[in-house]
Amino acid sequence: MRNDTPPESATPAPSAKKGFVAWLRRPPKWSMASMLVLGTVVGVLIWGGLNTGMEWTNRTEFCTSCHEMGIPAEELKKTVHYTNRSGTTVSCADCHVASSKSPGDYGRKFEAKIMAARDVLGKITGIIDTPEKFEAHRLTMAKRVWARMKAADSRECRNCHKFETMDQSKQKDRSVVKHEGAIEDGKTCIECHQGIAHKAVHQLLAQEEAMKKP
Repeated sequence: MRNDTPPESATPAPSAKKGFVAWLRRPPKWSMASMLVLGTVVGVLIWGGLNTGMEWTNRTEFCTSCHEMGIPAEELKKTVHYTNRSGTTVSCADCHVASSKSPGDYGRKFEAKIMAARDVLGKITGIIDTPEKFEAHRLTMAKRVWARMKAADSRECRNCHKFETMDQSKQKDRSVVKHEGAIEDGKTCIECHQGIAHKAVHQLLAQEEAMKKP
């Protein structure tokens, strides 16, 4: 009986996978100048995108988009850091995110964003999703910020306040003594200036310390 079925081709058609492998083995030749230009363009685009996203999330409007963050924002408006005779004011990022005044500050910005993501997670999971719950965790959150600032020698504070440029003749005697003592003892700003922009929690801190004592 005659078989009219055509024989299968001995050589299969090249697949897309084989074509890609062949491309990898013989990639197109790029000149060094072309690679430098491409690398520069890609690097600028990546850096620009990251920096734009960073600055956009540094806006106070973004920070207070979670209504719980509106609580400390309203507290800030009642302090000298927001309203004063010179008209100088600060935003959330000025105190909680270091500005790019040195190369190392950029990494600290990312660290601050990670801490902020923790607060967002707390809202989503219901830990601080109401004013009452926020108040219950206020001291814990404050201590976390204080520890971070102390570890970095109060970098955010020193972006505006420096011992070297303070005019002691315009300070109260008590302030002069305290600042001189801080310089001698190597203290950092946040060790003495806690809760100056938000609701004071020193009483809660004292109660916590008292409970730890035997």
